[in-house]
Amino acid sequence: MNTIRIAIDGPSGAGKSTLARSAAGKLGYLYVDTGAIYRTVGYYAHTHRIDPKDEAAVTACLPEVTVELAYGRDGQQCMLLNGEDVTAAIRLPEISLCASAVSAHPGVRGFLLEMQRKLAREHSVIMDGRDIGTVVLPDAEVKIFLTASPEARARRRCLELEQRETPQPYEKVLQEIEERDWNDIHRPIAPLRQAEDAVLLDTTDLDFQESEAALLSIIRERSGGA
Repeated sequence: MNTIRIAIDGPSGAGKSTLARSAAGKLGYLYVDTGAIYRTVGYYAHTHRIDPKDEAAVTACLPEVTVELAYGRDGQQCMLLNGEDVTAAIRLPEISLCASAVSAHPGVRGFLLEMQRKLAREHSVIMDGRDIGTVVLPDAEVKIFLTASPEARARRRCLELEQRETPQPYEKVLQEIEERDWNDIHRPIAPLRQAEDAVLLDTTDLDFQESEAALLSIIRERSGGA
């Protein structure tokens, strides 16, 4: 059976995960949040007091790390770290920068690359991250670069944190988003950038329904009405 691969890239807080998950549900595709995979490795480093910026130390711990994806009946992606469900824990604000740091290490990216590609070989997927269209799935049938202004992303992130009962000041969230943007864009390995054949979708002035409608329209147009 032929599979369809949809790559969605973009900066932190752009709404990639929420939109991709919803669109995958409507299309009957498997949703893969690659950011959660890197967050899981970052979480391991954080909880084991390993400096996430220390490439040698992080790479050395990888044989101790088993990362698995599980899916509930609702299609929700759950992350398992050495058999433990860490889905909620990896969303804590301090893990975001840990994820950005460990994702810059070639050893970590190589460690997780085949896992991501295997999912795309076996299923029609909507996969989101930072380098899906440029590195992980360079031959994806549909590539979208999803973005929004840093201020809009910070407001959305604050709302998400409030809903999770872990509120943070807007100024702190905005600073962390801008710092992660800089790290992701300037890392030497697989930096965040728009693929040449990706469609740009800016959701700064769009609500969720408008953003999802625009996303689905691009997917259907580019995939021949899938």
